[in-house]
Amino acid sequence: MALIQCGFYSDILSLSVSMNVIVPQALAMNAGGTGWENGGRRLPVLYLLHGLSDDHSTWLRRTSIERYAEERGVAVVMPEVHRSFYSDIGKHRQYWTFVSKELPSIAEALFPVATDRSGRFVAGLSMGGYGAFKLALRLPERYAAAASLSGALDFAGIGAFMGDEAQEVFGDRPAAGSDNDLFALAERLARGAADKEALPAFYQCCGTEDFLYDDNRRFLDHVRKLGLSLTYEEGPGTHAWDYWDAHIRKVLDWLPLEKVNRPI
Repeated sequence: MALIQCGFYSDILSLSVSMNVIVPQALAMNAGGTGWENGGRRLPVLYLLHGLSDDHSTWLRRTSIERYAEERGVAVVMPEVHRSFYSDIGKHRQYWTFVSKELPSIAEALFPVATDRSGRFVAGLSMGGYGAFKLALRLPERYAAAASLSGALDFAGIGAFMGDEAQEVFGDRPAAGSDNDLFALAERLARGAADKEALPAFYQCCGTEDFLYDDNRRFLDHVRKLGLSLTYEEGPGTHAWDYWDAHIRKVLDWLPLEKVNRPI
């Protein structure tokens, strides 16, 4: 297993940024005996998003994601987006554009990760759960599956989460019905889908003692009424790393990794 701590320049953000990348070393000696290669295959990739108080290193430091990814043969890309809620904030803080467009193109150029929808997945915790669902709901043609762990999925919860900072991130415009509103995005996706089976699969979990539990239940009820495919789990747990460490393993088991086998 290779762990790459990657610093690079973002044209979108006009800023040097960081990401950590886990790449399974599924290598074999080439036919000429001159070196090692990965069999000409691109790996399934999980874009794993951090929470409000975290950065690109926290998943590695607080969970066993490296070991879990190695066991399943999946690459993991963990970017840093600060306290952006995966949203565009002014001219030089366009974190939505960064994570939705620039980040995948850079990761795919630098590492042997999937470039097609069937091998591309996204997940995150708390603020990252919001970001993961936002990516899959707005860009269903790019992601086969998305997972939210204790996600801040309802703007009522986001306001409680961020306080006055929410206005800085989302601006003065009404949140309801906007491209930042997951409830509205889910409605648009369900309404515009000719075949709901072709849409991304969604996984959602939240601890019953989590302060975002009620928000998660509201989103669950909303999505179920729309008829979207969503796997939901709840049980004892708070907004804490022991819960997320256990459930990211469940997310990896849930992902359709066996369907990915793409040539470079």
